[in-house]
Amino acid sequence: MEKYSVEDLMVPLSEYATVSVGCTLRKAVQALEKAQEKFDHSMYKHRAILILNEDGEVIGKLSHLDALRALIPEHNGTYGTDELNRFGFSNSFIRKLHQHHRQQAIPLKQLCSNAGESKVEDYMCAPEENECIDYQSNLTTAIHQLVQENLRSLLVTRQGKITGILRLTDLFSAVYHTMASNPELS
Repeated sequence: MEKYSVEDLMVPLSEYATVSVGCTLRKAVQALEKAQEKFDHSMYKHRAILILNEDGEVIGKLSHLDALRALIPEHNGTYGTDELNRFGFSNSFIRKLHQHHRQQAIPLKQLCSNAGESKVEDYMCAPEENECIDYQSNLTTAIHQLVQENLRSLLVTRQGKITGILRLTDLFSAVYHTMASNPELS
């Protein structure tokens, strides 16, 4: 495993699902589906869509969870649990509010239709410094960074520009194969 660098395991931008800023959530999901079809099926599937600016540089990431958040309407402050907690309402009471709200839920088809025209930049997360790693870094550094920051991927940079993504699944696979192929580790 020591012979590998971050660059060896990263998925290059050219192979990852990307869309431009201003794109709708519907188009982003379609881009993810298209990238999944092209990607080597022996590998793990993509878990995010990278958002590019007009110059083709990565300015954000839209994860599966971010896309699902776009489906949840902000109805009457029901999801403002932080405020309810501050006023002393119990977690049990807040859960009952959520349960009542879910019983009156909007059908999934309608939620998807409503959210489909949302812009990706409204739900993406801009990359933070702790989510980036230099392409020449060793895998031990990447492991420490993923574990310490509790991340599922790292954006790989080369001279300050994002060139790919190192996914937790690919790094774990390298660790697993190293353990499995070295009998002295058991």
